[in-house]
Amino acid sequence: MNKRPCWIPLAWLCVLLFPFALSAQPYDPAMYKELHWRMIGPFRGGRTVAISGVPGQPNVFYMAPNNGGVWKTTDSGRTWNPIFDGQPKDDHPSGSIGALAVAPSNPNTIYVGSGEGLRRPDLSVGDGIYKSNDAGLTWQHLGQRDGALRDAQQIGSILVDPKDANRVFVAALGHPYGPNSERGVYRSLDGGQTWQKILYKDENVGAIDLAFDPRNSQIIFADMWASRRPPWTNMDEYNGPGSGLYKSTDGGDHWRQITKGLPSEAEKLGRIGFAVSPSDPDRMYALVDAQKNVGVYRSDDAGESWQLVNTEERVSGRGSDFACVRVDPRNKDVIYVANTTTYRSDDAGKNFTAIKGAPGGDDYHTIWINPENPDIIALGVDQGATISVNGGQTWSSWYNQPTAQFYHVITDNEFPYWVYGGQQESGSIGTSSRSDFGEITFRDWTTVGVEEYGYVAPDPLHPNLIYGGKVTVFDRNTGQTRDVSPVSAHRAVSFQSHRAVDLLGRRSARAVSRIECAVCHARRRQQLADHQPRPDARRSRLSRDARAVCRGRSREGQASRRDLFDCSVAD
Repeated sequence: MNKRPCWIPLAWLCVLLFPFALSAQPYDPAMYKELHWRMIGPFRGGRTVAISGVPGQPNVFYMAPNNGGVWKTTDSGRTWNPIFDGQPKDDHPSGSIGALAVAPSNPNTIYVGSGEGLRRPDLSVGDGIYKSNDAGLTWQHLGQRDGALRDAQQIGSILVDPKDANRVFVAALGHPYGPNSERGVYRSLDGGQTWQKILYKDENVGAIDLAFDPRNSQIIFADMWASRRPPWTNMDEYNGPGSGLYKSTDGGDHWRQITKGLPSEAEKLGRIGFAVSPSDPDRMYALVDAQKNVGVYRSDDAGESWQLVNTEERVSGRGSDFACVRVDPRNKDVIYVANTTTYRSDDAGKNFTAIKGAPGGDDYHTIWINPENPDIIALGVDQGATISVNGGQTWSSWYNQPTAQFYHVITDNEFPYWVYGGQQESGSIGTSSRSDFGEITFRDWTTVGVEEYGYVAPDPLHPNLIYGGKVTVFDRNTGQTRDVSPVSAHRAVSFQSHRAVDLLGRRSARAVSRIECAVCHARRRQQLADHQPRPDARRSRLSRDARAVCRGRSREGQASRRDLFDCSVAD
């Protein structure tokens, strides 16, 4: 009797279970005691929405990158230091921060709201509000008594009473990709120990912005916003019913919506960013996003009625991304608007002049102006934080903030190995894991020709060739980047991509097969350009057949791994 079929399955079972048995074995922690984390950069800022200065301390500023905790400078932005890492000790804090407020009556009291405070197809979420009573030395995670705001995920704004550091208002935007009840405006009268929901529409409408009337902190304005921006969209957010500007005259107990002069719900009213003039609180400005009548609005009766004063797209475009307007504390006709550039108007919003753009920032989110000295301005930008102390004539650098966001990172096989990735808002980056000078500085980093969302794929056989993006190849020897995408390799084939194309095979077989074929052809062309020997005649014939199969099956999305391997030797 043949017993062979009996032991073959047992052998395969042993082979399959052996790796799991190894992984279950405990390892002595002493083996890793000499391993330590070290920061390798890059030393250029990442997207920052939350920023604030301290009026009585002109050199002190706080900023919070969307995925980098809270940072502080005491020299007007020349150096920044992290003050949120590992805090609080008895809790695991969120590193994602979207709102920050310093109490005017006590600058040692700081509140930060977690979550990016944005509507994006790709973002991180938070777990409520944090507070410091010692200028950032230690932090407390609020909501421990009632759990309030820990499920809000996105905090849009924090407002602290100018005379009472314990009276706090929070705009909770809510879950970014679905409904939830922890949305709207919340109020605390005991420094954040307990919270009361004081303005709520429904599970789809959140709050994004807040402001006091400078004459009376019982008068509060709030913007409610119903919006979605699913991960599969690019610039197509969804504005739903319920958005609008609200006003309370009794400290938040009662609210009414302001509608006169503003777009209606039927006109797809979306986000509204607004500001009250400190020198004349009857004067207000608003950036209004809607399907019709988008632009800069002005009110001269404390927000009761509005008129459209500017419709320039450069100033008010992409209203779901940019909605910050601020008024000069001494002149009600001078206003600042954040968009892809920071703009200034000296005639109450009729005309604007760009005062800050690239380099050093291409998307501006937040403006803070020192109420005691309007020449001191801080900006929260996609490239970090930047500060001016001379009215915008010069600005601090963003090459001193290691706060970049990365979607994907990868290493190559070099020694010392290199690290690569696409940096959100700032293109690509690559660096050696070791430097010749005892530390890795911003001078050791270089771009590698990939867009911000892109995957990077170093060629394992040619370490100076870096593939990535949609698809490009970067030659580290020449510094040149070439397009080798399926569009360029197969002009007759329709190919579309959205934000990022995964070079490692996580997208559809159709896209991956085309990409890998294109990469294979590009590699072969590079070999020929370097005068490397051609394959022998027999292999050339086989490779031509394989190339035909690869091209045909790529069009049908059926290319196999073997087809792709054969394609790599096609001339």
